Amino acid sequence: MLEKIENMKMFDKMSTFLDKKLSTPMAKLAEQRHLRAIRDGIIATLPIIIVASMFLVIAFLPNSLNANWAITKFLKANAGTILLPHRVSMFIMALYAVFGIGYSLAKSYKLDPLSGAILSELAFLLTVVPTSTDGWQLPMANLGSSGMFVGILVSFFAVEVFRFTQEKGFKISMPPQVPESVARSFEALTPTAIVIIVMATISMFLGINLHAIVGKAVAPLIKATDTFPSVFIVIFLSQFFWSFGIHGWSIVGSVARPLWLAILDKNTAAYAAGQPIPAIAAEPFYQWFVSIGGSGTTIGLALLFLFFSKSAYGKALGKTAIVPAIFNINEPMIFGAPIVLNPILMIPFIICPVLCATIAYIFSALGWVGRCVAIAPWTLPGPIGAFLAFGNDWRAAVLNIFLILLSFIIYYPFFRLYDNSLAKQEQEGRE
Repeated sequence: MLEKIENMKMFDKMSTFLDKKLSTPMAKLAEQRHLRAIRDGIIATLPIIIVASMFLVIAFLPNSLNANWAITKFLKANAGTILLPHRVSMFIMALYAVFGIGYSLAKSYKLDPLSGAILSELAFLLTVVPTSTDGWQLPMANLGSSGMFVGILVSFFAVEVFRFTQEKGFKISMPPQVPESVARSFEALTPTAIVIIVMATISMFLGINLHAIVGKAVAPLIKATDTFPSVFIVIFLSQFFWSFGIHGWSIVGSVARPLWLAILDKNTAAYAAGQPIPAIAAEPFYQWFVSIGGSGTTIGLALLFLFFSKSAYGKALGKTAIVPAIFNINEPMIFGAPIVLNPILMIPFIICPVLCATIAYIFSALGWVGRCVAIAPWTLPGPIGAFLAFGNDWRAAVLNIFLILLSFIIYYPFFRLYDNSLAKQEQEGRE
């Protein structure tokens, strides 16, 4: 008993130390206004990406159907038309993200968010210089994911210019009688002039290709994102933060999501062109092979509580958590078990997703399962979401089911230990 008390004291000290020295600073970092603007702006594009991805999946559905079916023939004959919504959505994805980033950042400064969004969009478009080789045409590739990082930087620039002019009074102010919408337009004249002059000078008059410069700078990061060490670090950090009650994927995703979108865009383009899929570790890889049932692959733990719990609390938790877990929502399990600050369940909570990612990465690298080409709605049950996100690949659905069974096995000994302690506490409480 004394040894158990000492161990708990040691764990409490470690938790306090990590909370003060690491968890709290990282939580503050996640809420830093510029990182939050990136996160909010890109998350705002997810409905577009998800719906557009489904058109890609439908266009290539004939690969999974009988060639003699009428629906198969129809889809093949109209594949180009079906792909158009995907092309005019995904191919200019940076435009949507830039608008959202500018809106969020301006709002965080308590500026007019719509003006901030429009200024950001303007600054970004001024970096996309038309070419005169065959008439004046925009290089459309820069409007997609490859232009995302330039879009982030110029959004920050545009909103900071807007903030500077507002705070220093370097603006045209209108009398109170003027309608608010008109007054806002005049207040935006000065930052608009600065943004146009500066960005046009850089991109058009001096001929500096920001997309080429930034593209070369982030290329190593994009390449590194698709490696197993990167996958391991992302998963370990996200699970570690979650273990102390901090939304790990929010912290990691703020930095990694632009990189995930860049490699997913490459996969999507290759898939649409009928070429080999280049990347493994885009965001859907984590969603359907790692975070099954939610962060920590906790669907296996939910099943254990539902079917094998001896404690009354565990049985009630299993009934409460299983339905959300099927749809990849696991806050009832994380805070209900709880997993947070639980020295028993924290161990499999970190080990299980790492092992699932290792297996999935090896399978993908060896070609035993396809690679992700779309973002399916994250609330879909695992096998269905995996099938759609991996281009109608039945092997992805099978792997998803296998990993659910694996999570069940990994969590079992820790679940049994914890559930026995709950049952013992309940028994002692009745005596």
